[in-house]
Amino acid sequence: MKKFLSIVFCLIAVSGFSQDITGIWRGYFNQVEYMTTEDGNKVAVNSNRYKLEVQVDLKSNRFDGVTYSYLSTIFYGKASAAGTFNIKSKKVLMEELKLIEVRMSGVSDACIMTYFLQYSKSGDEEFLEGTYTSMNLRDSSNCGRGTVFLRRVITSDFYKEPFLVKREKEAENNKTKTITPDKVIAKTEKPVEPKKTTPIEKNIKKNTVIPPKKNIVSKTPPKKTDPKITPSKTKDIKVAVIDTLKKIDKKITPLVIPKVLATRENEVVRTITTNANEISINVYDNGTIDNDTVSVYLDKKLVISKQRLTTNAINVKFKLDDTNNYHELVMVAENLGEIPPNTSLMVVIAGTKQYEVRITSNEQKNAVVIFKYEKD
Repeated sequence: MKKFLSIVFCLIAVSGFSQDITGIWRGYFNQVEYMTTEDGNKVAVNSNRYKLEVQVDLKSNRFDGVTYSYLSTIFYGKASAAGTFNIKSKKVLMEELKLIEVRMSGVSDACIMTYFLQYSKSGDEEFLEGTYTSMNLRDSSNCGRGTVFLRRVITSDFYKEPFLVKREKEAENNKTKTITPDKVIAKTEKPVEPKKTTPIEKNIKKNTVIPPKKNIVSKTPPKKTDPKITPSKTKDIKVAVIDTLKKIDKKITPLVIPKVLATRENEVVRTITTNANEISINVYDNGTIDNDTVSVYLDKKLVISKQRLTTNAINVKFKLDDTNNYHELVMVAENLGEIPPNTSLMVVIAGTKQYEVRITSNEQKNAVVIFKYEKD
């Protein structure tokens, strides 16, 4: 029983503290396209699905890696990537840096992607899910955005990168070093010296009469030896361990994307990289006061609801640091005012720096501003 409990607690400790995303992740991404309905509204549809494989080498909270976007192992694009993993929130921000290799037919423009993912675990399965944006390498135009689903796997559709092979060898070497043979321990132990007896003690021993031993019946029953663990018992232990881990795993509440963000196109109009810890945003009407009304979402959560733009600022504040290193702010036009489209001026104060972002949005397109934190 003690052995069983020790196995359970050992596995729980590993699962509770092991948040290393180093390894191979494979799944797909959906490229979201929009179609116009009869009443003039745009509806998002997932029409194109591509395979995606990511290999990650995590060190502290930052990682390097590679990505494969492909329809088959013959037609694919391979890119180098880098990013951060927030151990507390389990969020992953990953950016493709440059294309390493492209194999495709026809004339197509290459795009690089930025991923916003959430780590989760269910039983023995581990997942990375979220969204992505993309940019055309030729003219920096928008290549589209969509959803991402990845699952941890042990094999690659291509080949393991050298950094993963190196990590596996290091892990094997560490295992062999931790086991010390019993013979080595025995050699290092000091021999026990026999106790010296004095002449007086010798005489006492000679003259001492030792009475014969009596048959003493023990009141306590002899200890039973533990039976060997059979394969069936091993299976039962594994099942019990998995059930225990499932109970201990915290349930991750899925992020519900508001309808106005899911059914409209979300265009990235500005990306601001800063080392400031506190961001203050003031939003004004950019022009004539014509009853433009907006809502503001921060990381897909509503923070400003249907407020009218005037010369008085609508204010939003949030923080950035190593453990919370990006935010996505979305400006949604609730109406177009008296003079379409809905226009606004966003003044961003980040530490000692100030940025001005002029935003135009309508009932088919939202404006997105991304904030990234870099300490250095």
